[in-house]
Amino acid sequence: MALRLTSAAFAAGGVLFFIYPAIRPSGDDAAATASTAWVAGHAAAMLGFVLIGLAVLGLHQVLGDRTSLRAAAVTWAGAGLTLPYYGAETFGLNVIAQRSLRDQAPALMELANQFRFDPLAATMFGAGLLLLAAGTIMAAVAVWRSVALPRWSAIALASGFALFIPQFFGPYPLRIAHGALIMIGGLWLAGALVKATSPAAAGTR
Repeated sequence: MALRLTSAAFAAGGVLFFIYPAIRPSGDDAAATASTAWVAGHAAAMLGFVLIGLAVLGLHQVLGDRTSLRAAAVTWAGAGLTLPYYGAETFGLNVIAQRSLRDQAPALMELANQFRFDPLAATMFGAGLLLLAAGTIMAAVAVWRSVALPRWSAIALASGFALFIPQFFGPYPLRIAHGALIMIGGLWLAGALVKATSPAAAGTR
């Protein structure tokens, strides 16, 4: 993966994680989940997960060490476990909500919570986000040890993913701030990669 493509993936992924809460409705009722904004916001997040996975793989090609390779593997595993849940939230809940509104049957929305709190679905989702946090933290460690990129350039991104689960329990403005943190992290690391003079494997400090 070319250096500039890696940079673009970090930048685009970060921006998409800001778009996600910025355009997603703040509520979870039928009117919110039936909306186009619900689908668009969650679709942005799903594409963001894919791009961050690709970007961390590209980062390994820049750094070439074992930590960055492990970071790529763990990040991909996390994205793989997280995406099915997001897909169901994006499309499944949207269909249920539209039917609930069309048939004037509020009870149908109980299906949303049955999905969200299903033990297997929730476990996969939580495990996926924890692996994404671990993968981006490992990537930040690899960057910190390298001589190819500024030490602090991956800290904001790793912090954003480490806070992914806690931010769900905060007020909605906090979720938008969290999206901004990931965007800053993605753009910061993307800028550092653009300034890198060589994609050759870096040694450690």
